[in-house]
Amino acid sequence: MRIRVGRMLGYGLAGLVLVPVAVTLGVLGLAHLLDPSCGTPGDSGGCEMGAAGAGFVSALPGAVLGMALALWRDWRSAQG
Repeated sequence: MRIRVGRMLGYGLAGLVLVPVAVTLGVLGLAHLLDPSCGTPGDSGGCEMGAAGAGFVSALPGAVLGMALALWRDWRSAQG
């Protein structure tokens, strides 16, 4: 099996960017859907900071997931 490092880094970079964006928007959407006080002046940005924190935490697992996907695709192409 030949590991393509460029593809692995590209998928890792895509995961590093796309997964946190999706997580942040998902958490923010759920917070506004489930908590009616989100987005009001009395909230002081608490819901938004929670969504941003979830996005920051998901960046590294997103990169690892992207690299794993590239390795899996290389492995699958070597099989058939």
